[in-house]
Amino acid sequence: MLHVGDPAPDFELPDQDARPVRLTACLARGPVLLYFYPADFTPVCTREACGYRDLQPQLEHRGAAVIGISPQDSASHARFRQRHALPFPLLSDADKRVIRAYGCDGPLGFGVRRVSYLIGTNGRIQARVHAAFRISRHLELAGELPEKR
Repeated sequence: MLHVGDPAPDFELPDQDARPVRLTACLARGPVLLYFYPADFTPVCTREACGYRDLQPQLEHRGAAVIGISPQDSASHARFRQRHALPFPLLSDADKRVIRAYGCDGPLGFGVRRVSYLIGTNGRIQARVHAAFRISRHLELAGELPEKR
């Protein structure tokens, strides 16, 4: 897993509409709360995604974007996003290249660890949370964002 102060590996992955999203392009607009989650439509992942959705006004006020990443394909992400009215992109990492780069692959390479990173506009990790079931710890990262200038 990456640590506070580490550079965030750049990547480009398809979103729920199969459009490419590049981390550096997102960081040019403001900090990014990047979260890795195991699967669409599971109870804990749904609670986490809806928690970020509900924090969207606070995140926008602070000039931050949310991006979710999991191994499901774009079509699954599109259904998940629509069903729960998620206002942020969900990226598909089917080969788990980015998941591994961020140290979020599960034990023995199976599954995905639930990890959230707060990435500053300088491209460095500002904060990290690794908690499988305590979603509140992940959502608290929004409070660590600096006020928008």
